[in-house]
Amino acid sequence: MTASHTRKHDDGQVRCRWPGNDQQYIDYHDSEWGVPVFGDKEIFERISLEGFQAGLSWITILRRREEFRKAFKNFEIAKVARFSESQIEKLMQNEGIIRNRAKIVSTVKNAGLVLRMQAEGISISDLVWSFAPKQKLLPPSKFEWRVTTTDSDALSRELKRLGFGFVGSTTMYALMQATGLVNDHAPGCFRRKELT
Repeated sequence: MTASHTRKHDDGQVRCRWPGNDQQYIDYHDSEWGVPVFGDKEIFERISLEGFQAGLSWITILRRREEFRKAFKNFEIAKVARFSESQIEKLMQNEGIIRNRAKIVSTVKNAGLVLRMQAEGISISDLVWSFAPKQKLLPPSKFEWRVTTTDSDALSRELKRLGFGFVGSTTMYALMQATGLVNDHAPGCFRRKELT
């Protein structure tokens, strides 16, 4: 571990360095990041938001998350899968979200794929969790924030094979960090032990 991974905040807590001084980011770090997430709707939402994040910073998405939820019907899978071209056009005018046509269209398509999986008795949540590494926590001496892993590579390949879009390995590793498949809180961060 290096000191660059953590910092002591004004409230006395030692946290991962990445939230900086942004209170919304700090709250997300403290209450959500790395907490296990289950359920098809919940995982679909996270896959969608991580897809929108591609090429951007997570705080950009976090600040717009409630607008995304409104725009995408609270990520109700069946509702998103039925979005029409006119609804997609309306989303392209929505300044509260990221107005990227390819990402919007992909989210609608992905919802349809999740519905098809469900019809075949397959849970997207179970599928994603099947790629969780056996070793959820790196030993402190080997800790580093990675961008991809062999597990995220494999998850990305499987989702792409099924037809999903915006599920590259880097995006999938961010999903794995955020939804608790791995515990990437830095050694010394108070959340690392809480989530072990």
